[in-house]
Amino acid sequence: MRNEPDRLLGETPVFLQVLEEVSRAASLNKPVLIVGERGTGKEGIASRVHYLSPRWGQEFIKLNCAGIADSLLENELFGHEPGAFTGATKVHHGRFERAHNGTLFLDELANTSLATQEKILRVIEYGEFERVGGNKTISCDVRLVAATNEDLPMLAQQGKFRADLLDRLAFDVITLPPLRERASDIMILAEYFGLNMAKELDRDYFPGFSTTAQVQLQDYAWPGNARELKNIVERAVYRAEPEEQIADIIFDPFDSPFRPRALSSSKNPMQPLAVPSSQFPIDLKQHLKDREVELINAALSKAKHNQRQAAKLLQLTYHQLRGYLRKYDLVASNELDENLKDFEEV
Repeated sequence: MRNEPDRLLGETPVFLQVLEEVSRAASLNKPVLIVGERGTGKEGIASRVHYLSPRWGQEFIKLNCAGIADSLLENELFGHEPGAFTGATKVHHGRFERAHNGTLFLDELANTSLATQEKILRVIEYGEFERVGGNKTISCDVRLVAATNEDLPMLAQQGKFRADLLDRLAFDVITLPPLRERASDIMILAEYFGLNMAKELDRDYFPGFSTTAQVQLQDYAWPGNARELKNIVERAVYRAEPEEQIADIIFDPFDSPFRPRALSSSKNPMQPLAVPSSQFPIDLKQHLKDREVELINAALSKAKHNQRQAAKLLQLTYHQLRGYLRKYDLVASNELDENLKDFEEV
């Protein structure tokens, strides 16, 4: 069913190590903090923690803290009493109350206010809270699993996240590797997403990806990780003929010669290079190097880190761009060694 969460698929050592960490942490009755970039599957990992735990038969309640205004977040977490505010005519049971004896997953926890964090800490430490507008203490037994793509220790140092809450959440921290560090998993996931999309379209089978499409998928840096991969593969299957292999991958659905451009960028696409006379003497070689690195990074960003597309934007060949990346150490050397077996010096 399309409503079911995607399976956690992969065979790279870094991914298998994460699954091992999850299995070890699941049996405990302690908070778990899941850290990872957007699209790395934090909710899937939280679900695995719950269903491998002794609480698997109880409620697994989820809440994305970034999707709710801070003024309403406490109400969602702790519920409210009748008369707590205009329109509150009956008791509302919050997520903590509904997750009693089960697991509560709080995604994007860094988006909560310090006041809300203090109340969450109280539930973790004492297992009790009060509904909004109430004065009755309610006890609950909830295992908290939280997730973030932020640097919480840094936010704690800046006073933007409670250090005491971080200490409690950090009993066990599971950090998810980005998809670019799971190269051998890309095609496993792509085939899985493609097969599911073919089923959704009521097609008899999924013919797979051409060699060209496979190279495109494996060359891309996947800033949006597995979620982005899923969207791109599903779009490719949808646009392809039912019995034909996926021949080409469209990474940017907005890419079109007719795409409207912002007036500011069309009037002044490139700022002139202005160097005040006061900056002389200047290291010309270093200055030109910095400018080249800046342009290469800008092209990679515009091409969503698709190196072949970035090379076209810079009017370079693919191998020339790879030469610059190697020259300026803009990608890991081991990744270059793997992909540049036929590299020719620029």
